[in-house]
Amino acid sequence: MEHIRVGWEQLLTTIARTINEVENQILTRDAKGISQEQLNEFRSSFNHFDKDHSGKLGPEEFKACLISLGYDVGNDQQGEAEFMRIMGVVDPNNTEEISFQAFIDFMSQETTDTDTAEQVMASFKILAGDKNYITAEELRRELPPDQADYCIAR
Repeated sequence: MEHIRVGWEQLLTTIARTINEVENQILTRDAKGISQEQLNEFRSSFNHFDKDHSGKLGPEEFKACLISLGYDVGNDQQGEAEFMRIMGVVDPNNTEEISFQAFIDFMSQETTDTDTAEQVMASFKILAGDKNYITAEELRRELPPDQADYCIAR
């Protein structure tokens, strides 16, 4: 009988923990301005790469997850630099563990900081005026130096 009672208490604890996690995800979703669809995609990606089901991603699991989401964090020098930048954001204490909450915080920041294609085109039209191109000189005049150099390099 004692064995059944202990099992029941463990089940109740697990259910309470799951309810708490779901409530936190709902609060995060609402506070961060991400859609339920995005939250589901992030959760699915996170869970897929959480091979040991620990609820945390190690650096290599996290890198694979980012690559699956379209991030250019490959094994070249530029990809490694980008990955280290991202790791500094999601794991500032260098624990080499990324929780789902840290992952969501990063992804919501990334998705809200990016412009839509329409916004990019509108910005281009403003800078280009009646032309179909923007010169390097115009970019340097209108943008901060680091952003202008980035655009010119690409």
